[in-house]
Amino acid sequence: MQPPTIAQLAHVELLTPMPDESVAFFKDLLGMIETHRERGSIYLRGYQDTYHHSLIVTESAQAGLGHAAYRTVSEEALDQVARGIESTGLGRGWIDADIGHGRAYRFETPDGHISEVLWDVERYACAERDRSAMPNAPQKRPLQGVPVRRLDHINYMTSDVSATKRFFEKQLSFRCRERVQLADGSEIGAWLSVDVLAHEVAVMQDMTGTRGRLHHVAFWYGIEQHLNDIAEVLRDRDITIEAGPSKHGITQSPFLYAIEPGGNRIELFGGYGYLILEPDWQTRTWTEANLPAGASMYGLELPPTYFAYGTPVIEIAAEAATELLKHAPAAIPVS
Repeated sequence: MQPPTIAQLAHVELLTPMPDESVAFFKDLLGMIETHRERGSIYLRGYQDTYHHSLIVTESAQAGLGHAAYRTVSEEALDQVARGIESTGLGRGWIDADIGHGRAYRFETPDGHISEVLWDVERYACAERDRSAMPNAPQKRPLQGVPVRRLDHINYMTSDVSATKRFFEKQLSFRCRERVQLADGSEIGAWLSVDVLAHEVAVMQDMTGTRGRLHHVAFWYGIEQHLNDIAEVLRDRDITIEAGPSKHGITQSPFLYAIEPGGNRIELFGGYGYLILEPDWQTRTWTEANLPAGASMYGLELPPTYFAYGTPVIEIAAEAATELLKHAPAAIPVS
């Protein structure tokens, strides 16, 4: 097994047609801290994110993923990853230093999701008034909203789960921790990481066959009770709660899903599901027989929107949607 070249998911850019409302959601309700704004983009971070930002909210005609960025383990690894991706034909080339980080190599996943890898990053410089008494904390805990701690993971919707999974394994050194395989051998979901977490990247089948859509971005609380706290806050402010609070069997993760005002699905993630400490961890496979427990350990029935909605939003004919959703609970995984 080759040593990892990727260290972590560093930041995500979300596109929104309602930038003011989206930013208010992340700042006022989730307690994220604004660090910069420029050219129609607002840069934010959770209070335990150590870098300049972990989220970029950018004004756009429609919701969706702008890009996701991954930090390599070294400068040398950055060049190594770039060369490997270049050989696949999916590379878009180098970009100069941008806000919060140095040079980066931009590329597409096999399904067309825009991504980049980088090494040099700017650490968050905490103002004296926000400095924590604990030197190992980036700042004090905010007294606003129910503050998320950090960026946790991203879930891509794809037209070909296996192809996207293989790309992350071969080009970005991710390891598949769990997957869903149907009786015909096809994969419809995969959960991957480069460290002890059960997943930092998830890939799920887009039932519409569309390429390059986003299912959700997740932020971590660390405490399951905060899922109940934020559920009350969101409900009182007319934010759509799609599902939860509850707990998945896949990754064993406590969850709540909400739709932020711009239309993107956001997962709010409670305590750890489990940590992978075995160096020779073997991928766990779910099948149609045990998938209901994978979707929900507690028997919560996920709504039909969960299995077909993604951003950008696409129009589906009513009769096609009805047929699509007949098979959704048995065929589509969650995380």
